Amino acid sequence: MSETLLEIENLQTYYGKIHALKGVSLTVKQGQIVTLLGANGAGKSTTLKTISGLIRASAGRIAFMGRDITAAEPHDIVRMGLIHSPEGRRIFKGMTVQENLDMGGFVDHKKTAELAKRQEYVFELFPRLLERRKQDAGLLSGGEQQMLAMGRSLMTNPKLMLLDEPSMGLAPFLVQAIMKIIRRLNEQGTTILLVEQNAKVALKLADYGYVLETGKVVIEGDGATLRQDESIVKAYLGGGH
Repeated sequence: MSETLLEIENLQTYYGKIHALKGVSLTVKQGQIVTLLGANGAGKSTTLKTISGLIRASAGRIAFMGRDITAAEPHDIVRMGLIHSPEGRRIFKGMTVQENLDMGGFVDHKKTAELAKRQEYVFELFPRLLERRKQDAGLLSGGEQQMLAMGRSLMTNPKLMLLDEPSMGLAPFLVQAIMKIIRRLNEQGTTILLVEQNAKVALKLADYGYVLETGKVVIEGDGATLRQDESIVKAYLGGGH
């Protein structure tokens, strides 16, 4: 049986006076792709930000690799191997592709040989980044910027990647390309918690899925079961666009 990598219990999070998460519980096991689905405002991104320490939970518990990280600082969470690739990519647009990747590896900046291997792996996954390595990141296309955001995250050698809306704003053929890369990453050992509004695409990848509605988990199940239930897709996943 797979080891539990991430366990969240009764997570409560506020934005000011707004009660954004109302008792979210979920589990991610080693080697899985788990997807978090729901309409805009359901609490998906808030869940990832709370896990990565960007927002503080007001109650509940987050455990990563058996260690309580509920009150841990974001930089300490990164050092443990839990990496958040945020919505909107958040790359450094005034820096080159190479400099963005260097920033991803900064936490291990003294491990020169290891970082060189990680960069080689990133360029193997994303040949376009190798071609564009000296170009300012702000001049990349949307798809290339998403590749760079993921590549920068991979420079940390993550045990668990939190991917927030990697398909946002991309043409359908690029969405398929990104999803193939996510599958490949997973097959090569990276566990992934994926937030997606493209429900049918996400559930094709997912071993397990959770559907959020107004800050609560309302449905959960294995990816195949959720994908085949049309009533779930229509009611909670925006029709599965």
